[in-house]
Amino acid sequence: MTPPQSQPVTLLSPGASTAAGQWVRLPYEDTPRFAAADLQQHWPRLHAGQGVPPLAVGALAEGWALYHSGEFEQAVALALSLGKPGLGLANQATAIYANYLEPRDAVRRALFRQVGDRAAALAAAEPENCHALYWQAFALGRYSQGISVARALAQGLGNRVKAALERVIALQPHHPDGHVALGAFHAEVIDKVGPLVARMTYGARADTAIALFERGLRLNPHSASAMMEYARALLMLHGDSRMAEATRLYEKAAHLKPADARERLDVELARAGLSD
Repeated sequence: MTPPQSQPVTLLSPGASTAAGQWVRLPYEDTPRFAAADLQQHWPRLHAGQGVPPLAVGALAEGWALYHSGEFEQAVALALSLGKPGLGLANQATAIYANYLEPRDAVRRALFRQVGDRAAALAAAEPENCHALYWQAFALGRYSQGISVARALAQGLGNRVKAALERVIALQPHHPDGHVALGAFHAEVIDKVGPLVARMTYGARADTAIALFERGLRLNPHSASAMMEYARALLMLHGDSRMAEATRLYEKAAHLKPADARERLDVELARAGLSD
């Protein structure tokens, strides 16, 4: 088993068929499908990672149904047409598409910058908007990995990611994805600059990373993405001595029943990691 060594990862090759300006479609026909009318009954499971409040049936719910069904481009188009109320959905759908499906490096980086800029503006206007803060951090983190973590740290992007995620957890202590993302930040920085510089410059520590991952998985034990991030972190922090544990996490992720399109992508990524 060779877990991906850096994010973002795409499940499509750079040669995948896509016209300029068009997004590629989700390739898995067994992806769960949703209608806005039945979305509420599934909402707690679908949003267990971030605790987004459920919506009444309406245009925005239609957009979320598209997102959870894997119609990312349509979800973003609808969300942006709604103005400010749709920005949270637009940011999430764009970031997930870019992370898993966009095969062109330059386009993927541009999409992450779009999300980072939109989410930062929204967080500035609404300082307690955890959803905006989280997706700002997610997008900046993935963009940083796309240009190299060392270069991103030199540009100050690492501190922005860390500050946003710490704010998320301060505002919402039971935010599973926030804990996992902050744990990944600590592990990634330690991996790239070494434990001493990471601790002295960024306050990044291996024990803190592990505690954050454990907390995130206790809060949302069905998250395949959290399992894979934890596996990667174990290998970055401890090397092959934790390979067996990392492999078990990947195996568990690969055998989960996906609740929506994003989870379907996570399960496929776990399967791909195990087959390498």
